[in-house]
Amino acid sequence: MKYSMGIDIGTTSLKGCVFDENGNEVACSQKAYTLITEGDYVEFPAEEYFRLFEEAYNELASKYKFDCFAIDTQGETIIFLDKNGKPLMNAIVWLDNRADKEAKEIEERFGLRKIYETTGQTESPAGYPAPKILWLKKNKPELFEKVDKIVLLEDYLLYRITGKFVCERSLYSSTLYLDVVSGEYWKDMLDFIGIDESKLPVLHESGECVGEYKGATVSTGALDQISGFIGAGIIEEGMVSEMTGTALAVCALSKTLPPYYDGIKVPAHYVSKGRYCLLMWAPTAGMVMEWCKKNFFFDCGYDEINKLANEVPFGSEGLVISPNMCGSVMPVNDPDLKGGVYGIDLKHGRGHFARAIMEGVACLLRQYLEYINIPVENIISIGGGAKSPLWCQIKADITNKKITTLQNKEIGCLGTAILAGVGKGTYCSIDSAVKELVKPLSQITPKNDKSLGDAVYNRFISFDNLLHNRKDI
Repeated sequence: MKYSMGIDIGTTSLKGCVFDENGNEVACSQKAYTLITEGDYVEFPAEEYFRLFEEAYNELASKYKFDCFAIDTQGETIIFLDKNGKPLMNAIVWLDNRADKEAKEIEERFGLRKIYETTGQTESPAGYPAPKILWLKKNKPELFEKVDKIVLLEDYLLYRITGKFVCERSLYSSTLYLDVVSGEYWKDMLDFIGIDESKLPVLHESGECVGEYKGATVSTGALDQISGFIGAGIIEEGMVSEMTGTALAVCALSKTLPPYYDGIKVPAHYVSKGRYCLLMWAPTAGMVMEWCKKNFFFDCGYDEINKLANEVPFGSEGLVISPNMCGSVMPVNDPDLKGGVYGIDLKHGRGHFARAIMEGVACLLRQYLEYINIPVENIISIGGGAKSPLWCQIKADITNKKITTLQNKEIGCLGTAILAGVGKGTYCSIDSAVKELVKPLSQITPKNDKSLGDAVYNRFISFDNLLHNRKDI
């Protein structure tokens, strides 16, 4: 039996999973960590990322002999290295907003249309690497002079593991200095922020062998969202993944960069040549259910919550809950938006509130599908919400689409392990590996009349519009 490992490094935890050649998870290790925060500054020691990687690697290697691995990481976290490959300061995490002024300068210089048509990004936020490089140049010139290499988190780990300065393109979609059409660095942006390609890693595709580590083949991974995209089996147009975790993330595959229009909100992340991941998200989804559990269901678990919600008729007997409790990003950027409840009646109990939250998140999902406006045949449901058959059924009824859940729950690590196997030569391509390894668990089809789902959705949209226009309330 051959084994491969996928390591997923998120914002506050690292997870490594070992899979057999049939895609079955056989071992897992997780390491949590706490970021350093002060005002707009969010940092973490770069060397600590590598130490945590080594801990997880050695723990898993003591149990299974895997012959290949790859790493996926959070996007945008940036590390500045000196000529000896040593970090000059802590890694600046993607949540860091110190470069707000520089982000505005970049937007004024290039304009949102040019930025989108080159990088696939719809905005120039302070959290992206290009503004942070410009910030360092302007605010710490003595440190900037010592910078020999500028890397993202995955690149830094690959350098520590292989000794090579290499990277892969999907992670660079949101740097603002990768041309996602040509797949090369955007020279005009590099000139503006004051660096050249010699300070950046060599670009690769995901799933390419770049070295060895302790006898295992090392391949390029992907942006964590792209690894999840692959692990969910999204390899054809018409397939969409939705992850209902703390937040709601909706990913769709497009073989072209959608045309720009004023007000465009959906970024197109590079997956491979001629493939883009259209990404939409809501800051709160499962978090709202957790809030409900903490405050109203503190005496029972999720099984009981699902049971009570299942006893409530479709439509929650007129109760509507907007889950936008921490603002909205798409399709309307409204950071001050709050959640809301409408239609409360004396007949409504705890089960109504639980079901109305599920229906509210399902309505957000449909709203996003309509916004990206591409044909959708199948929705792959992942994350904590996929564990609830009731919630999956509600999503099927409101979107009027088939919902598929998967056997493997660690889809990010699986996607990265697939990339490792492709780099090793275990699989001839990402597509063939996905078809072989990503296995459905259940398929849920709509069971209610479409008009009922439309009625619930239209009522939600009316309430959502009212909340966005709260000045009139």
